[in-house]
Amino acid sequence: MKKHLIRVYPSKENLPREEQFAWKMAKVATDDVAISSEVEDMVINRIIDNASVAVASVNRQPVANARSQALAHPGGGRGATVFGMPNSQKFNAEWAAWANGTAVRELDYHDTFLAADYSHPGDNIPPILAVAQQLEKDGKSLLKGIVTGYELHVNLVKGICLHKHKKDHIAHLCPAQAAGIGTLLGLSTETIYQSIQQALHVSFSTRQSRKGEISSWKAYAPAHAGKLAIEAVDRCMRGEGAPSPIYEGEDSVIAYMLDGKDGRYEVPLPEGGEEKRAILETYTKEHSAEYQSQALIDLAFRLKDKIGNFDNVKSIVLHTSHHTHYVIGTGAGDPQKMDPNASRETLDHSIMYIFAVALQDGEWHHVKSYAPERAKRPDTVKLWHKISTVEDPKWTERYHDPDPNKKAFGAKVVVTMNDGQVIEDEMAVANAHPAGARPFVRKNYIHKFDTLTEEIITKDERNRFLDLVQDLKNLSAEQIMQLNVQVPLDKMIQSERDTQGIF
Repeated sequence: MKKHLIRVYPSKENLPREEQFAWKMAKVATDDVAISSEVEDMVINRIIDNASVAVASVNRQPVANARSQALAHPGGGRGATVFGMPNSQKFNAEWAAWANGTAVRELDYHDTFLAADYSHPGDNIPPILAVAQQLEKDGKSLLKGIVTGYELHVNLVKGICLHKHKKDHIAHLCPAQAAGIGTLLGLSTETIYQSIQQALHVSFSTRQSRKGEISSWKAYAPAHAGKLAIEAVDRCMRGEGAPSPIYEGEDSVIAYMLDGKDGRYEVPLPEGGEEKRAILETYTKEHSAEYQSQALIDLAFRLKDKIGNFDNVKSIVLHTSHHTHYVIGTGAGDPQKMDPNASRETLDHSIMYIFAVALQDGEWHHVKSYAPERAKRPDTVKLWHKISTVEDPKWTERYHDPDPNKKAFGAKVVVTMNDGQVIEDEMAVANAHPAGARPFVRKNYIHKFDTLTEEIITKDERNRFLDLVQDLKNLSAEQIMQLNVQVPLDKMIQSERDTQGIF
């Protein structure tokens, strides 16, 4: 890996195209290196993981609405499939990516990577797969495209902090998606370079989508990025250009969206001929909640019996990282995070709520743990309001440690009982993390798939999809068209085109 310095260049100080970071990203995308069996295996795991959470959310309203919009854009003779719908029905790729991206993101339950910024790299898969289906690409091409998307997304997240400037993290996702599509299609470095720049230019938005009363837009945001990425690549394939240089320009991203004219970032990228392995640094979720809560949910399960009677708890303080404290903890200053009437999207960004329920129940469920009646239970509210967070510099340092063997996303928990007894425990990483007590492997991804799709899909459909995806690199273009999970239409809402909106 090589670190690349990115800074602002005044217009009078010409920056050659080959030295621009978007060009260097495009060079990575066109570097046709071998893909190891280890990386291939993880790509398959993540396609299974995405399908799991997408099917589980198929009848949630944001997903149903996104699907109904896609149904208004049939693909005619060619197109892409939509989660839940029959494989015989095809829709325009950008709208299929919109529907599928929303389904994948809705439950906040797929993979994650955290470094200088935040990301869900699995969000790269829906638009790349949709384009693969529409343009009839085979499994090897799809595999290469997804590996590129992960590689560039993860490395952008390592080097450039967006949330510091209250920018949403899809600004790293959209250019990575565009690059992944470029690799899938075997486009030139020039075309991918322009596509990356267009995608970045149109994908900056604020973090208000993850603040205060969190709405369904949190699920739509990465799907919107995917739709924008497909459209950007389409324009550039037709010969259109983009604002340039997009990162280093005098009036561009770093200068006016991020650290300003004196801003300097170092972003790692693989060198020519070097294997793309970033997907192996990412991690999925065992529990349907914000990633920083994963280890704390596991820790709550461990503490349940130690605490015993929750009525005797005086206070619970989570000593944790800057991010956990200020984004999902009491440091955020959001009263909604303590509100029993808050939306599911808000509750899954409240570690106080999550820790209280995990303590009481000793389990976590993607539906039951967020149910309104669960959130309003008086004993839960009482315990919930005794929980607070504080930033601990040691945990912040571990959160940002570049060494994956030292990086941690957990906390130390201090429980003070009414009689003065103090119970302490800590956990650095979730059990399912690669460095955790029981890292996720294929059987765990399949178990998650079975748990989330149970009573939604048929056994035959389950077996068909899992057999197909596990032979990814050998799939023909015709088989890639079948890489979708179908749900019996009588179990789905909004499975037919409607007239509720404009489309």
